[in-house]
Amino acid sequence: MSHFERYGGLPFVSKMVLDFYDRVLGSERLAPYFESVDMRRLVDHQAKFISAIMEGPASYTGEMLMEIHGHLDIDEAAFDEMVTLLGETMAEFEIDEPDRAAIRDRLLAAQTCIVR
Repeated sequence: MSHFERYGGLPFVSKMVLDFYDRVLGSERLAPYFESVDMRRLVDHQAKFISAIMEGPASYTGEMLMEIHGHLDIDEAAFDEMVTLLGETMAEFEIDEPDRAAIRDRLLAAQTCIVR
């Protein structure tokens, strides 16, 4: 069973992503990346991306991630903070540590497509 299925599918992921973005928007380092972003649309896309890294039905290629993030000039520190905030969010949503580590590893594998 995938992480996506184990934790409740898209309804679970969507709630988790909403909580995650509350944390992101509260961050001095990260909030500026989202000043002119349609958050409703972004949350939808992020829920699909998190679903994909949780082995759900969505998928993203490296090229897609580069195209989406290329203009944002995301640095290592911002990426690291996002990963930390996602880890905190997953813990609060009671995702088991081994599962959090596996999900974090999949996110880290995409780092070269996101960070510039």
